Amino acid sequence: MSLSTRVLIGLFLGIACGLFFGEGARYVEVLGRAFVLLLQMTVLPYMAVSLVAGLGRVSVAQALSLAKRAGSFLVLLWGLALAAVLCAPLAFPRWEAASFFSTNLIEAPTRIDFLDLFIPANPFRSLAAAIVPSVVVFCVALGVALIGIAEEKKRGLIIGLETISDALGRITGFVVELAPYGVFAIAANAAGTLSLDDAQGLQVYAAVYVGLALVLTLWTLPGLVAALTPFRYREVMWDMRDALVTCFATGSLFVVLSVLAERTKALLQRHSENANPENCDTLVDVVIPTSFTFPSAGKLLTLSYLLFAGWLSGYAVPVGQYASFLATGVASFFGSTLVAVPFLLDLFKIPADLFQLFVAADNLVGGRFGSTLAAMHTIALVLLSASAMFGWIRVRPMALARYVAVTLLLTLGLVFGVRVCFELRGREYEGYSRFVEMQAIRPRAEARVLQAPPDPLPPRTPGASALDRIRARGVLRVGYLSGRLPYVFRNVRGELVGLDVEMAHQLALELGARLELVKIDRAALAGLLDAGYLDTVMSGYAVTTERLQETSFSQSYADETLAFVVRDHRREEFSSRTAAKAHKTLRLAMPPLPYYERKVRRYLPQAELVPITSPQDFFGAPEGAYDGVVFTAESGSAWTLVYPAFAVAVPHPDVLKVPLAYPVARGDARMVEFLNAWIELKRKDETIEALYAHWILGEDAVVAGPRWSVIRDVLHWVE
Repeated sequence: MSLSTRVLIGLFLGIACGLFFGEGARYVEVLGRAFVLLLQMTVLPYMAVSLVAGLGRVSVAQALSLAKRAGSFLVLLWGLALAAVLCAPLAFPRWEAASFFSTNLIEAPTRIDFLDLFIPANPFRSLAAAIVPSVVVFCVALGVALIGIAEEKKRGLIIGLETISDALGRITGFVVELAPYGVFAIAANAAGTLSLDDAQGLQVYAAVYVGLALVLTLWTLPGLVAALTPFRYREVMWDMRDALVTCFATGSLFVVLSVLAERTKALLQRHSENANPENCDTLVDVVIPTSFTFPSAGKLLTLSYLLFAGWLSGYAVPVGQYASFLATGVASFFGSTLVAVPFLLDLFKIPADLFQLFVAADNLVGGRFGSTLAAMHTIALVLLSASAMFGWIRVRPMALARYVAVTLLLTLGLVFGVRVCFELRGREYEGYSRFVEMQAIRPRAEARVLQAPPDPLPPRTPGASALDRIRARGVLRVGYLSGRLPYVFRNVRGELVGLDVEMAHQLALELGARLELVKIDRAALAGLLDAGYLDTVMSGYAVTTERLQETSFSQSYADETLAFVVRDHRREEFSSRTAAKAHKTLRLAMPPLPYYERKVRRYLPQAELVPITSPQDFFGAPEGAYDGVVFTAESGSAWTLVYPAFAVAVPHPDVLKVPLAYPVARGDARMVEFLNAWIELKRKDETIEALYAHWILGEDAVVAGPRWSVIRDVLHWVE
């Protein structure tokens, strides 16, 4: 039985084991990690040794010729991968989308330090930290330096390096024999622990990515080799099957580099009647380690996730930015995808919480199909570069025309087929239900909700603090305003929930009091506080100069960000002050807040500001009645979950913060002092942080149940 067959058997047995035992399969993870670490053990030394020895053997003319030819084919392979990325949005169905607030809407994007990534100030640190680009640059520099040294002086060093390379290859060969067992453990852990909810949410991306990866791996790249070189398609796929299957199972190109080197050397030597076999080995030893430094087609295909994330969240990358998106993506993927993806999410203002979905996507499809595509990318680059060096390139118009026609047919058939399938299948928009089904995450006090304060109000005791009233009656009475998502709203069960509702429950519990939540109008707020009927108001209430004259305030417990809420397709028009000012006329709705109204008038003097009493006045207006509404990004994001045809746009670089605090009766210094200290306590014990993550960022908005498994859900052998 061949190695590839045994690896496939291990893969399918591992998947079956994971589905049977579910989360119990995580205990075999250690075996899978051990196998991957054993494979990695020889890769970096192999890269360094083979690259120095390979370059040291060639002449200056050969090195320049190889760089030119390999570089040209690398750009060609990049072009094919990027063309596939641009085809991905054609497969996305017309579905409504929206997301919770994301901090990357307001944060400046992080920058990748390319100097530190590529310049090895300390080569030993680069080797120890496995900073592959730095290691390759150092080894290339050392190998190029050897080119100019006399043959008799460097012969001993090169022979020694070749001996080490052979020894490392023998170690790798032994470890590869363990692949069926390592692959079994990896597959069992993945199948047993991957969330089925994540898998369902990624169906569109998985279908598009897997389809494009398979087309590129099984046809586009090997088909290009077959169309331009003497290597037959079947020959390439058959000789590389073990390496491709192992790469798919482990999800890592890095661990099979030495295997790819051995397989490509053997394939080249079979066709090297007119070429020196030593030259074939040298070319492989130079091209494979060097190519690993550059983004592969497998890495570049990951850019399709950014387009998917934008589509899924309602913050799609505009077509006009595709050129900069691709250029930035190629540059970013010289480093790790785990660094590049958050950077690109920030740069193109796609919600940062989708990075966690990317991690799941990478485990589900990207790691394996992307790595397999990267392996085929490496194989194609070596074979095309070798054919160019040895004069084997053949331009056959009919073969090329057939290749182009089949490639276009497969790619376009795939993307449009996926789109049609998902549109026929349909999908219910889940953002609204996910939001209104949210529940409290902290203990709740005994409480009742009043729809309005009584009339007339009971008389106020002169000079009494709210703290005295709370102790005397055993009740904390908190006012709330309607329309303040996600600080206070009713969920699908009719419960009053939200960030500030939970804060009110926490305060009541810690005061040992019952809680009364009273719905009030904004105009009556100050009077109810001064009359002593309300102890405070907890409803995402913004601090302004005018409001400071009406009531006293606690310290700020959170900040919001001034933003615009607009139709999805107009988000880019309000993403910067320059873009917004380009409009000669604007009609913007705005809550009656004179303090922020003055700031908006200075920001956009040409805008007509129309006061509204409730957000529904804007969202329920006919299309075209307003260009947008001046709102906050945090609250606006929650409203877009209810109305997914809208999106939040934060104008950069002028990011203006809106502090939120709890108002109390004027002059009640004791209550202000108490609330200030209590808010600080809630910061220290991370209550505010946890509530912000849940209600604003949407973390754990849906409570996940136990992972499905045959042993639990079918056989009922365990609880």
